[in-house]
Amino acid sequence: MLQIGKDETLVSLDFIERFFCCDLEKCLGQCCIEGDAGAPLSEAEDAILHEILPEIWSDLLPAAQRRIEEEGVSYRDIEHDLVTQILPDTGNCVFSTYAEGGLCICAIEKAFREGRISFRKPISCYLYPARIKQFDNGTTAVNYDRWKICKCAEVLGRAKGIRAYEFLREPLIARFGQEWYDELAFTAEEYIRQFCQND
Repeated sequence: MLQIGKDETLVSLDFIERFFCCDLEKCLGQCCIEGDAGAPLSEAEDAILHEILPEIWSDLLPAAQRRIEEEGVSYRDIEHDLVTQILPDTGNCVFSTYAEGGLCICAIEKAFREGRISFRKPISCYLYPARIKQFDNGTTAVNYDRWKICKCAEVLGRAKGIRAYEFLREPLIARFGQEWYDELAFTAEEYIRQFCQND
C-alpha cells in the first residue's frame, strides 16, 4: 500500500501495477448487472437519487420502475451499507438501461451527458474498479476490485499502456482532489520506474 496525502489515504499497489481500460464493446456493461448487491451510496447521494428520479424515470426499465415503486431507490445490504436497489430476477441495478447492441448503460449518466441533470452518478460507480473503505481511525483505503468480467479491461489497458490509476484520473480527482491525484501520479511514476520496468 502507498500512503498518499495528509489524510492518511492508503492506495493499493494494484492501481499502480495493473493495467486497466474499460472495453464496453466486449463486456457490455456487465458491472451494472452482475453482483450480489447494488452500488454503494452515501446518504447525500441517496437524497440526490430521489431528487433526479422524475427526470430519468422514462429511461428506466419497466421492471425497475415497479421495483422502485415497491421498494424505493435504495436499501441496506447484508453489511448494512446503503446501496442502489437491484432487480431480484436479473441482478440489474434499477438505474441500468440498454442501448443498441445490448450495451447496458447507466440511466443517470445518460441524463448527465445529455445535460438533463448535473449529477453524474454515484461516486462508487464513477470510481470502479476502485473500492473505497473508511476505517474508524480516519484512514481511507483505496482498493482494486479485481473481477472476472473486467478481464477484457485489463487486456485493453495493457495494450494501450494505461495503468488503473491513470484510467481513473477524473473520478479520483472528483473524490480526493487535484493535489491528491498529482501526488499519487508522481509516487506511481517513481514506483513504476523502480519496480515495474519489465511490464
